[in-house]
Amino acid sequence: MSESKAMILGCGGLALTDDERAFFTKERPWGFILFARNIGDAEQVRLLVSDLRACVERSDAPVLVDQEGGRVQRLRPPLAPQYPAASVLGDLYCVDKGKGLRAAWLLSRLHAIDLAKLGITVDCLPVLDVPVAGSHDVIGNRAYGHDPHLVSAMGAAAMEGLIAGGVLPVIKHMPGHGRANVDSHHDLPQVDAALSDLEASDFIPFMALAASAPMAMTAHVVYTGIDPVGPATTSRRVIEDIIRAKLGFDGLLMSDDISMKALSGDFASKTSAIFQAGCDVILHCNGSMDEMPDVADNTPVLQGKSLQRADRVMSMFKAPQAADEAALRAEFDDLLSANTVMV
Repeated sequence: MSESKAMILGCGGLALTDDERAFFTKERPWGFILFARNIGDAEQVRLLVSDLRACVERSDAPVLVDQEGGRVQRLRPPLAPQYPAASVLGDLYCVDKGKGLRAAWLLSRLHAIDLAKLGITVDCLPVLDVPVAGSHDVIGNRAYGHDPHLVSAMGAAAMEGLIAGGVLPVIKHMPGHGRANVDSHHDLPQVDAALSDLEASDFIPFMALAASAPMAMTAHVVYTGIDPVGPATTSRRVIEDIIRAKLGFDGLLMSDDISMKALSGDFASKTSAIFQAGCDVILHCNGSMDEMPDVADNTPVLQGKSLQRADRVMSMFKAPQAADEAALRAEFDDLLSANTVMV
């Protein structure tokens, strides 16, 4: 069996085209990611997931999705309920810490139930970013709140809920996207906060979960107090000195989506820069066959520490713990019944 390349790729639609199938078979990505364009009915999703894995001859190849709740939820009714945004759970925590933490765990456990039915094994959750006043709404209510210790506690509960359901989490967006002044899907954010301010707030949730999180995603954000030029995703200084050393994260580090507009340059140069900076795996999400060949041509096979980290991730996949789905849903609904804002 061929070695896997250090990349996670998307596809264009509800089913693989012949070109996509041939490309994935040849290039052997480590994993795949699904978006709303890939989601139809349950049987279609299960077939697509199976086909993706068949291309790389690995029935356990990770398949990722962004299933947070609120406005970032790829599975919608009837495949999954419309869940609340993280801030709704954070508001509950502010009223009753125990209920807030239970709600965070329950929501993740329900996500895991929804995803496991379709063969999806990784949820890009929790969001550990800490927004500040005046920052862009790209994070906004996707965050649990503005208190880094609240975010840490809720993020830990969310991770535990996913893992209990046999789905692995990805903490994001390291080392913190909350202060971003623009949407990194369209522009490159610049954060001018002093390193001491970042340490006092933005870094706290990532430090708290660094030892237990199997995977993390970088932020396409320039932190001028650390590296005045390069965004975290392509900055060796940020990845080595901050993410690895200061935050203490030694799990599998993936880039945020390389097809976002925040990163400049062509796909070959962006891909090379991401690996030179120290990311383990590159993420390309939009499924464009015009872009993926340049990404693949500049992506190495998993090796060295990156391979060790990827193998560690694979060893962490476990069967879900037994659960009464109806009872969990009823409990979650009861906890949130006093909260009427579900966006």
